[in-house]
Amino acid sequence: FRIMKTFFVSDVHLGLQVKDPAGRERRFVEFIKSLPEDTKALYLLGDIWDFWYEYKHVVPKGYVRVFAALQELMDRGVDVYFFQGNHDVWTYSYFEELGMKRLEQPYLVEIDGKRFCLGHGDGLGPVPFGYRFLRGLFHNRVAQVLFSMLHPWIAFSLGNGWSKGNRLAHEDVYEFKGPDEPLYKFAEAYSSDNQVDFFIFGHYHASVDMPLPSGARLLMLKDWMDGSSYICFDGTGISTGISPE
Repeated sequence: FRIMKTFFVSDVHLGLQVKDPAGRERRFVEFIKSLPEDTKALYLLGDIWDFWYEYKHVVPKGYVRVFAALQELMDRGVDVYFFQGNHDVWTYSYFEELGMKRLEQPYLVEIDGKRFCLGHGDGLGPVPFGYRFLRGLFHNRVAQVLFSMLHPWIAFSLGNGWSKGNRLAHEDVYEFKGPDEPLYKFAEAYSSDNQVDFFIFGHYHASVDMPLPSGARLLMLKDWMDGSSYICFDGTGISTGISPE
């Protein structure tokens, strides 16, 4: 009996024209290609792309090496799952056509006898009304159809401009506030009603590993702006990988 490895990654923000976008994409491709032969699954926990919007017959240009590496990984028999983040929410069918499988947060799954709750992390817990309203607008089908009526040149100019103006682009350092964070409160409440061993999320761009009152662990992935970040579950325990640029 051979235990297989499962990997988790989030917040690569491909396409964000800050620091070294080409180097960030290269690191991500190298990471995918370096996954060992005993890899069972790769979970992409959202914001892999800094801005993604696909029309029925049009998808963003570029990222050929990323898709080729993911395709090669799936051809090896590795399952690739993805969650929509708040930056790459507008994915409709293209990723599935490539063979990836979309999941909705919070997603509860058992892996080698351990129970995981997974997602991007945005909108979970008691988040402010303004953010919840904006997130609901982004997910609203009517708003998506109206946005799709824009010419791609206009749509991508707006989308990339909004994306580049976010906190990440301004290099603000975010300190995770522990029990005061909405995501911590979500995990604490969720674990009281469900048996969970590990919560794994992204979104906050902070590396976090802290216990919950239930005995579960809350883990969060750092972004890829200054290096590479991933989590690996080998069937018995969790290990994290954070390497500098």
